Amino acid sequence: MASVAIRDVRKAFGATHVIHGVNIAIDDGEFVVLVGPSGCGKSTLLRMIAGLENITEGEIRIGDRVVNNVPPKARDIAMVFQKYALYPHMTVADNMAFSLKLRKAPKAEIEQRVNRAADILGLRPLLARYPRQLSGGQRQRVAMGRAIVRDPQVFLFDEPLSNLDAKLRVQMRTEIKELHQRLKTTTVYVTHDQIEAMTMADKIVVMHDGIVEQIGTPLDLYDKPENQFVAGFIGSPAMNFLKGQVKANGGAGFVGPNGVKLPLATAPANSDGRPAVYGIRPEHFTIADDGAEAEIVVVEPTGSETQVFAKLGGEEIVEVFRERHKFEPGDKVRLKPDPTLVHLFDEATGKRLNA
Repeated sequence: MASVAIRDVRKAFGATHVIHGVNIAIDDGEFVVLVGPSGCGKSTLLRMIAGLENITEGEIRIGDRVVNNVPPKARDIAMVFQKYALYPHMTVADNMAFSLKLRKAPKAEIEQRVNRAADILGLRPLLARYPRQLSGGQRQRVAMGRAIVRDPQVFLFDEPLSNLDAKLRVQMRTEIKELHQRLKTTTVYVTHDQIEAMTMADKIVVMHDGIVEQIGTPLDLYDKPENQFVAGFIGSPAMNFLKGQVKANGGAGFVGPNGVKLPLATAPANSDGRPAVYGIRPEHFTIADDGAEAEIVVVEPTGSETQVFAKLGGEEIVEVFRERHKFEPGDKVRLKPDPTLVHLFDEATGKRLNA
C-alpha cells in the first residue's frame, strides 16, 4: 500500500487544456472518489495516475516515488475499467492469473493468489467457467479479482458499475466497499454518480471543468458545500436554488422570487440588500402555517418517501417528505424551510456566504 500525491498537475491536448493545476493528497489506505459531470477531467486524471496519459505539467507520486515517467506496468497499480475486458477464450481462473503468468510467477504462488481472490469475491465455484457463462456482476467481480491477485499498492477504478442494472449496482457498491475494508489498499475511484461517491468514499474530490471544486468527507460536502456547484451536485434530489436578496435589518430574512419571504437563521455581516442565492435541500422543508404558499405541480410517491414538485414564487422547487400526505396537483400548501439548514451563495461567484 502507498499514499498518492497529485501536485499542480495539468493536462493539455494540443491547445486544449483539460486539467488546470490539480492538487490532491490521498493517504495510505484511503478510499478516494473523484466525482463530477461528464467532461470534468476525472477519468483523464485517473489515467495519468495509471500512466496511460502523459502529464503536461506537475508531479504525481505513489509512495515516495515520482512516477511521471514510470511506465504503467512498473507503477505497482491495478486498474478496473468500466468494460470488463476479459479474455473470452480463458476461464475465470486463467483471466485472473494472466498478469502473474506474464511475470513468470511460480505456479504455486499463482494458484494461492487466485484462490485467495476467488474466496474474497465469492468466485470459487466459477473458476472453471468462461466469461460468456457469467452475469454482468460476476464478470465485474472477475475483473476485480484480476486486480486483487496483483496485490498492488493502489487500486484504480474507472466507473466500474456503469454497465450494471440499478439493483446490481447497489450490490456491487457494497461489495467494493467491503473489499476495501478487508484489504485496506489505497483506492482511487472515478464515477459521475454522486450516490456512489457518498456511500463509498472516505474522501470525495468534486471536479468541474478540469479543476477541483472541493475536497472533503461525504458529510462535509453535503452539510457545508463551499460553492453553489458542489451544493447542486451533491445530494439527490438536488438542492433547490432561489435568487433574491438578503434582508438583515429588523431580523434576518430573505426575499425570493416575486417577493416570497423566506427565513434565515442569521445574515452575513454587511449583507442587507445583497443579491444572493438561497439554497435549501428538498428534505429540509416542513408544512407550517407560517410558511410561504406554494402550488403542487407533481407528486411522486416512492414508498419510503414522497417527492413533491411545486411552484414557489413562480419558481419550481422539489420537496421530500417521509410522512404520508395526500397531495394533489393544484393544491396550495405552506412550506417552511428550516432556517438553520439554509445555504446562502453569492449570486455572481457562487461562493458560500454563510458559515
